[in-house]
Amino acid sequence: MSLSAHRPVPVFPLPDVVLFPHARMPLHVFELRYRTMVRDALSGPRTLAIATLRPGWQGDYHGSPAFHELATLARFEQVEWLPNDCYDLQVVGLERVRLGRVAREFPYRSCEAAIVPATPHDADDPLAAMERAALLEAAQSLMAHGASAWGAPPLTAADATFEAVVNTLAQSLRIATDARLELLEMDSVFARARRLNERIAELRHLLERGSPGDAGRN
Repeated sequence: MSLSAHRPVPVFPLPDVVLFPHARMPLHVFELRYRTMVRDALSGPRTLAIATLRPGWQGDYHGSPAFHELATLARFEQVEWLPNDCYDLQVVGLERVRLGRVAREFPYRSCEAAIVPATPHDADDPLAAMERAALLEAAQSLMAHGASAWGAPPLTAADATFEAVVNTLAQSLRIATDARLELLEMDSVFARARRLNERIAELRHLLERGSPGDAGRN
């Protein structure tokens, strides 16, 4: 997907939320500035950037709190306008983007954005199939732990691509925000899959020891 250099991207910064390309996420939009953003986006390309707020955001939340420059461009898949004038959205991640100069502050921020390319890989590569199977097997070993292991059900279609499986699991696994951002920063889906497998093993070890915690802090 191409981004016009002359059309800044609206930014929806959220605390402790990291969206990955090809992964889906529900959003409830209730603040006036972000309801305005949704209405504006609906009359255009139906896209916005989901960014992660930096630590300390609470002190300036209603102003312009800082967010991480690496974000994910997302497209609305479903939009429900609620009787209280709020919105329930279902969005899907499209591409990683690097957010640059703030082009507009009010009523919501819009930034210049550049797509961050991923390292190319062959979807039919036997190694991709092996890594995909290993990751799904590791994830299955955590399913019995339910909400202690997963922030959201890691739903993947049977025919989901290697990258979609990796990114959906990365988004769903209950790890620290910094650990999730580390995964998003990786250009190679193979490197991301291997690091994610390590995170799953760390979390499983903690849970099986009876010490529920956040493996992403290690």
